Amino acid sequence: MAWDIDIFYLLNSLALKNLVFDYLIIFLADYFQYFLVIAFISLLFFRAYLGRQRIKVALTVFVSMIIARFGVVSLIRFFYHRTRPFIDHSVNWLISNNDFSFPSGHAALFFAMAMAVYFYNKKLGFWFFVAAILMGLSRIIAGVHYPSDIIGGATIGILTAYLVFLAVEKIKDLA
Repeated sequence: MAWDIDIFYLLNSLALKNLVFDYLIIFLADYFQYFLVIAFISLLFFRAYLGRQRIKVALTVFVSMIIARFGVVSLIRFFYHRTRPFIDHSVNWLISNNDFSFPSGHAALFFAMAMAVYFYNKKLGFWFFVAAILMGLSRIIAGVHYPSDIIGGATIGILTAYLVFLAVEKIKDLA
């Protein structure tokens, strides 16, 4: 896919030009995920943000994340082995990763989180989507994913969260 390589090189060319920017990309690509999980767990304790449906929100988010990343992504990677860009191409390489590239596990995990939060709180969901997009872009810039890896992971995360949301909403006793 020529577009995939072209967009990858366009974004990856931003790396190794500015030390501060590189550190920001490394933070977003490798460490930002921990802040997002902590932020979500913290929000669960503030009733005003997520309303009376905290149990449904938590169940939808965590089940979506687990199924998307450890179910769907792992299953695809078991059958399809796409190597990382830094293995096949000359890239500006900021971080390392040992497993396969497609689909992005980070994108699946955090787009599932964003979509699940969005179903219950549009404003918070919007900010989680912004965070997931920044993380995905940073992983391309860092040289560990192609754009199609991020798109694939995002699609898996969003669809998984939607299906989990439908299932959780059918449970009447949770409120």
